[in-house]
Amino acid sequence: MKKCIHLLVFLFMPVLLLSQIAEGIAVVRPKETDSVLINPGIGFNTFQHFNGDSLFPGAGWEEGYPVKYQNYSGTLLNKDHPSTTIAYWRVYWKFIEPELGKYRWDLIDQALDSARKRGQKLLLRIAPYGTGAERDVPGWYRKMAGSNTNFAYNNPVNKWMVDPEDPRYVTYFGGMIRALGARYDNHPSLEGIDLSIIGAWGEGGGSELLSQHTMEALVDAYTGSFRLSPLYVLIMDEKTNKYANSKGVRTGWRADCLGDLGFWAKEQNGWTHMYDFYPQSIIEYGLQDVWKKNPVSFEICGTFLQWRDVQKYNEADVQYIFSEALKWHISSFNAKSSPVPAEWQPLVDEWLKKMGYRFVLKSFSYNKVVDHKKTIVLRTWWENKGVAPCYNNYPLTIRLKNADRTWSFTTDADIRDWLPGDNMYNKYLTVPLNIPAGQYDIQVGITDIRTRTPAIKLAIEGRDAGGWYTMGKIRIL
Repeated sequence: MKKCIHLLVFLFMPVLLLSQIAEGIAVVRPKETDSVLINPGIGFNTFQHFNGDSLFPGAGWEEGYPVKYQNYSGTLLNKDHPSTTIAYWRVYWKFIEPELGKYRWDLIDQALDSARKRGQKLLLRIAPYGTGAERDVPGWYRKMAGSNTNFAYNNPVNKWMVDPEDPRYVTYFGGMIRALGARYDNHPSLEGIDLSIIGAWGEGGGSELLSQHTMEALVDAYTGSFRLSPLYVLIMDEKTNKYANSKGVRTGWRADCLGDLGFWAKEQNGWTHMYDFYPQSIIEYGLQDVWKKNPVSFEICGTFLQWRDVQKYNEADVQYIFSEALKWHISSFNAKSSPVPAEWQPLVDEWLKKMGYRFVLKSFSYNKVVDHKKTIVLRTWWENKGVAPCYNNYPLTIRLKNADRTWSFTTDADIRDWLPGDNMYNKYLTVPLNIPAGQYDIQVGITDIRTRTPAIKLAIEGRDAGGWYTMGKIRIL
C-alpha cells in the first residue's frame, strides 16, 4: 500500500508544480542592463556649471561667486565628466543681499531656469562668507559688525569672519534664509538647500562653540522655512546635527571632503576625514540611518586631478574611497566640474551604477485577458541594486496603448520605500468600463508627478523613445 501512495504523489507532483502560475497569467522577466543610468537626484553634480558647459581648466575650481554663464552649444554632454541631473551652486551671502533687505533673487531665478533647460535641478548653498576680504560678509553687515575678525574659532584655514553670537547675525543672516524659503521652498527646479550656518564656505567650522540659543536660532531659520524641499545638513557637531534632524522636516546630510586620506595629516597628527572624522561622526552624530528617508551627498576633497597628481592616489585608493561612500549610502557627488582621469573612468562607471537607487524590474505578471470584471491582476517584483531609495515621489504608472490611444493608471506604489534589495508591489487595477474592447500593449513607467511622463530609467532593456517599457499584450473584452 505504501508503494502505491508514493507512486500517486510522484504522478501528481508535475501537475502541482505547473499550477503555481495560473492559466491565463503572463509572466514577463525583463532582461537586466548593465548601463550607467542618468536619473533624477543621483549621480554626479555639475559645480558652478550646467550640463554641456566646459569644465574648469586644470586641477582648480572657483566657488562662491555668481555663475559665469557659458554659451550653450546645444549638447548636454560633459567632456571627461558624467552627465548629471543636479547642478550645484555655492554662492556667498554678499552677492545675494548686497544691500540690507534687497535680495538678488534674479541670480537664483536664472540658475534655476538654466538648470531646468539642461535637464537638471539646482542644489544651492548660500555660504555666509569664505576666506579673505573679497569673500567677506556683505559690506553693509561688515560696517555694522565692525572690522574685528579675531573670534573664538580662529582656525588659520577657515576661521570665523564674524561673531555668530552677535544677535544681529541671527537676525540678518537668518532673515535672509527665511526670505529664501518663503520664495523658493518646493520650487519644481530646486533639488535642495544646504543647511549652512557658520564658517568659511559655510562648512560649519567651529559650530561646536555656538551657544544653544544661537545654534537653534540659525538651524530654525532653515527648518522653519523649508518644509517641503530637502535640506542637506553639513556634518558639523553632535549637538547641531542631532538638533537639525529632530525638527521633523526633510534633513539629509552632506560632507565636503570625500577622499581625504592624508591631505593635512602631517599638520594634524595623522588626522583625516576618511579614516577619522566621517566614520566616527556619522555614528556619534546619529546620522547612520538618515539615508533611509533623506539624501546623503558628498563633495570631493580637492579634485580628481589633485588626487592623482598631488596626493599620488592609485586605483586601490580610489576604489577604497568609492566603497566607503557607498557604505555611507551616497546618492550624489560633487566633483567640482573637474575632469575624471581616463584611467579611473571604469571605476567611476561602476560607482555610478550603485550610487543612489537603481531599479531592476525582475518580474511583471498580469492576466492576459480582462473579462467582465474589468480587473488587471498585477504582480511585480523589483530589486533596488543601489545603496539608497529614491527620495522624491515618482508614481509607478501602468499604461495600455493601441494604435488609437492610451490609457494610464497611476498606482499607489511609493518608491520612496524601496530600500536596497527586493521590493514587491501587487495590485488589482480596475479598468474603466468605457475602454474599448481590443488588444493593447501593457507598459510600465516611473513617471513625473507633474508631467505624467516617464522620469526614471530602469535597469532593464526595452525602453522606448517615450521612456516606457512594454511588457506584452493584453486583451480587453
